[in-house]
Amino acid sequence: MILGRIPVNLDPPVTNMMYLYPLILILVIISAPPATAQSDQPKQAKKLSHPDNLIPLPEPPELPKELADPPPLPPDIQPDPELETQVTIIKRGEDTIEEHRINGELMMIKVIPRIGPPYYLKKNISRGHTHAGDAGIDVSPPMWQFLKF
Repeated sequence: MILGRIPVNLDPPVTNMMYLYPLILILVIISAPPATAQSDQPKQAKKLSHPDNLIPLPEPPELPKELADPPPLPPDIQPDPELETQVTIIKRGEDTIEEHRINGELMMIKVIPRIGPPYYLKKNISRGHTHAGDAGIDVSPPMWQFLKF
């Protein structure tokens, strides 16, 4: 008992390259006129677009002496070491860990693994913004630096 016929496609298969042939032909036709329109004659210099009757600008005035040089700092002023970031470098195996502290409070940890880019663990200082997953944790998830400028 025969239920039906199996359809047979006798046409050649259509490939993706067959769609590119008309596109290539169009690109060749479009690029041919500019290539043939080039001249062998030397180009003439373009005429300047500004008029001939311009007046030069006057020289800027000199700065007053009090603005010319900033006053020197007193020699007895030294930077406060408490205000500077204190960096502690710890070696664990082949990894390097840098702890950055300000006024003794841990603000950031930079982990430099042997393989791969360094990543940062920063203290979460946005206490007003709460998350469902915060649960009182002051450290954010690891962050990688993609662009630096």
